[in-house]
Amino acid sequence: MIPYLTGTARAGIERALVAAGKDLAHLQPTELAMLEDYHTGGRLVTAQLVELAGITQSSVVLDAGAGIGGTARYVADRFGCSVTAVDLSDEYCEIDGWLNELVGLDDRIAVRQGDVTALPLDDSTYDVVFSQHVQMNVADKGALYREAARVLKSGGRLALWDLAAGDGRDPDYPLPWADGPEHSHLSTPNELRAAIEGAGFTIEHWEDLTDNAAAVMRTVQELPPSPLGLQAFVPDFRERATHLTEALMDGRLRAIQAVAR
Repeated sequence: MIPYLTGTARAGIERALVAAGKDLAHLQPTELAMLEDYHTGGRLVTAQLVELAGITQSSVVLDAGAGIGGTARYVADRFGCSVTAVDLSDEYCEIDGWLNELVGLDDRIAVRQGDVTALPLDDSTYDVVFSQHVQMNVADKGALYREAARVLKSGGRLALWDLAAGDGRDPDYPLPWADGPEHSHLSTPNELRAAIEGAGFTIEHWEDLTDNAAAVMRTVQELPPSPLGLQAFVPDFRERATHLTEALMDGRLRAIQAVAR
């Protein structure tokens, strides 16, 4: 089972918000920060990648593989620009739209259900495409990045934050993106870079942030328990996060930040 296909995610998120004392009738975008970024490092790395992507108020942005829409909301709230969020899961798309309405960003964000290897979007539409912790579930990485290139305008940027295979040893499962190896399609950093360049991109920024990611994950795990967090809607999240942290620390996984044009 892919971990986000539970059918109970919205109820879990709503319970967590209420338990944390949030007023759903007057919810602010920043109040979702602790539970909406479904990738290693959370909001901290989202903010870093947004800076690298060079977004402005006039940018047209796509979050491809958006999950419940954390990056889309962060960008729309910060810059006031137009954002499209695409995810394969109907459940996540429904939650995304619900949260957009709760925080008053539904007029800036369009939510579309779709496959990132066959995006339901027009050619040459976007200035920036975000791809964060998506390709680990995608076997055909060439199709993933060719689609990103297709929907980008000339000179547009692909902003990437992803995990790659490390020293050849398998990570322990379950992980945040997969219950078992049959749902995981890790490539090495070199293979990942080759797939991006093979789709017509030029790499402008490429940095291995494995040590930083491991340190952030260790810190997060040491925080006092809180209702707000990915555990609100991801089953067995603590076990998944522990396996991820251990694999980052011992070299079985690498964390890559990149921008390509």
